Amino acid sequence: MRPLNRLGWLLACLVLASCAIAQDAEEVTIGVEKVVDGVYMLTGRGGNLGLAVGDDGAFLIDDQYAPLSDKIRSAVESVSKTPLRFIVNTHWHGDHTGGNENLGSGGVTILAHDNVRQRMSVEQVMEVFDLTTPPSPTAALPVITFPDRITFHMNGLEIETLHVPAAHTDGDSMIFFKGINVIHMGDVYFNGGYPFIDAGSGGTIDGVIAAVKTVLERSDADTRIIPGHGTLSTPKELREYLAMLEGTRTAILKEIQAGKSREETVAANPTAPFDEIWGNGFMKPDVFTGLVYQTLN
Repeated sequence: MRPLNRLGWLLACLVLASCAIAQDAEEVTIGVEKVVDGVYMLTGRGGNLGLAVGDDGAFLIDDQYAPLSDKIRSAVESVSKTPLRFIVNTHWHGDHTGGNENLGSGGVTILAHDNVRQRMSVEQVMEVFDLTTPPSPTAALPVITFPDRITFHMNGLEIETLHVPAAHTDGDSMIFFKGINVIHMGDVYFNGGYPFIDAGSGGTIDGVIAAVKTVLERSDADTRIIPGHGTLSTPKELREYLAMLEGTRTAILKEIQAGKSREETVAANPTAPFDEIWGNGFMKPDVFTGLVYQTLN
């Protein structure tokens, strides 16, 4: 396997809760950006959070790292007159579930796809980063799980949480706020960079592409899209992301069909046409190429 470069290690630290301890929570500010009335995107360190507020209580999507829980509570309280009631985890990675134990112990109900609880319950290994995540404590585990979709009816909204198979992981969910044209995509969407496809957790490039197409089919020009990482987005930007995904998939599959090894495919730099725009995020072209190769081969 190709050695992991320095920036690859940085991504690993951002993804895994075990590295959150090394981050200085005092330096982190939780940003609160209004998406539409009653719905916000929260940023800090880790994955973007979604938040819906109203008379029935607050509904939160993901919760970043444990040391940020108090700041996240304060951010929720800054825009909500009612308590936090539910958290939906979009997948198992620590930068999206690290606050589960703190918030769940405070009476918040945590939900996720079946596979999220399963993965959080046992040790997880990311071979590409040579990193191991221990099982999560019981208090951090989702207490309600679902196989396909679950719908919340609160604050006058219909909030559909939809599982998308074999995408960023095998437990990804995307959240559709029906009637107000807002979608939270979790780490299916890295806005402005190559995505991390966790092949060891069942992720595939084909699943990411299929999930992106699902969102585009359910979007119009006015849809507001919260990505797992990056700035608040639009369907136009998501279509550009899809073009990159399909273009890199085609180029890497061509190398595979020519009998090239993983190392030879990485050396061929099949992402070159896209690197100027997409190659400057956490996931560098060589690591991204290797992961896509793994999911196609």
